[in-house]
Amino acid sequence: MEVIVIETPQLGDRSYLVHDGRYGLVIDAQRDIDRIESAAQEAGVAVTHVAETHVHNDYVTGGFVYAQKHGASYLVNAADKVSFERTPIADGETLRVGELTVKAVATPGHTHNHLSFVVEHGEQQAVFSGGSVLYGSVGRTDLLGREHAVGLAHDQYASARRLADEAGAAAALYPTHGFGSFCSVGPASGAGASTLGEQFATNHVYTDRDEEHFVAELIANLTAYPSYYAHMSPLNSAGPGEPDLSVPEPLDPQELTARLDAGEWVVDLRNRVAYASEHLKGTASFEYGDHFTTYLGWLFPYDRKLTLVGSRDDVAHAIRDLSRIGLDSPDAALGEDARRLAPDVPLSSYPRVGWETVVAEHQAGETILDVRRAEEFKASRIEGAVNIPIHELLSRLDEVPAGKLWVHCASGYRAGIAASLLDRAGRDVVYIDDSFSRAAAAGLPVAS
Repeated sequence: MEVIVIETPQLGDRSYLVHDGRYGLVIDAQRDIDRIESAAQEAGVAVTHVAETHVHNDYVTGGFVYAQKHGASYLVNAADKVSFERTPIADGETLRVGELTVKAVATPGHTHNHLSFVVEHGEQQAVFSGGSVLYGSVGRTDLLGREHAVGLAHDQYASARRLADEAGAAAALYPTHGFGSFCSVGPASGAGASTLGEQFATNHVYTDRDEEHFVAELIANLTAYPSYYAHMSPLNSAGPGEPDLSVPEPLDPQELTARLDAGEWVVDLRNRVAYASEHLKGTASFEYGDHFTTYLGWLFPYDRKLTLVGSRDDVAHAIRDLSRIGLDSPDAALGEDARRLAPDVPLSSYPRVGWETVVAEHQAGETILDVRRAEEFKASRIEGAVNIPIHELLSRLDEVPAGKLWVHCASGYRAGIAASLLDRAGRDVVYIDDSFSRAAAAGLPVAS
């Protein structure tokens, strides 16, 4: 048995291709299936089955279209309500994929109908746990509604023990979430690989012998998750198609100008340093990188038209990433010279500083705006700072104090987005592009 890992660091998830050298099973495919197709072709295997551990809330699946395109059986829990034909599978059912034996195991917790898959090949055993047991933690239990969180947390505790009954300590563990995804909760270990036995010794779902304490701790650690999650389950239940990943014909300057004049969402993908120095007035800065998808998806209103501005490579990467969260076929203006992209649109800029400049130049009465999450602010903060988390900023603009705003986060990425949105709204901003961990050493009064 060989397991090929297909990483999606932009969302903190993994997909898997497990095979016996001839035939393979794909588990929790991301929407851009060309990566899985390439992996299967390189391995020289035919994929006969595609499986979902659950109806996903953090990305649009590629499982449905992969199965259709390649004539594979699409394994989805018989209890899940979907609007497409699938091969229904339920707890305890087993099937063969070449020489592999695949058993479905009910592991509710992340969702009510969550399945894990135990795959065996001779003496080898692997557990594909989806959003059940992760490396050091478990999948969060509130994505179906806060009212389900406590009951599903109890289910997570029981499901972990069910997996321990179904597989041995030496079984390799392959979760879908837990690599930065907001679908995980608790002390994720950051490990790249693990076994079920290692989790018995280190994961709080196993080491905490008090179920009530485990549940209370899990519930206490539930934090905000991206708003785009609300769109994922309906898309996945409907059977999403294959995305168009091509770069569109670029908009001409007149059309880009018209969109900016109309207040449409025009997103600049350049480095946040370049953006602060000079940008088209009315754009928003979402520097392309691993955090791009999460924060644009969190803030962008899905009923609006999206236009991307940047290099061809950045636009191409962004189109792929956004397809994974159901934002298909954005328009684009290609290029990084703001003056050439739309000559008639005025340019804007704002200062970009470090903490030493804040200490030297911040004046009494000017607001330090902290856009980190509420739990980060509670743990440690600059005395007198105002906290409006980045994901709440657009809905709370009327709460932002008047006057000059010194905007910061933990590393500079979220503050760059927030500064651009405030600049777009006509506010006087100073962008603090520095690590919060340096604030106290620079001389800022930090409280905890």
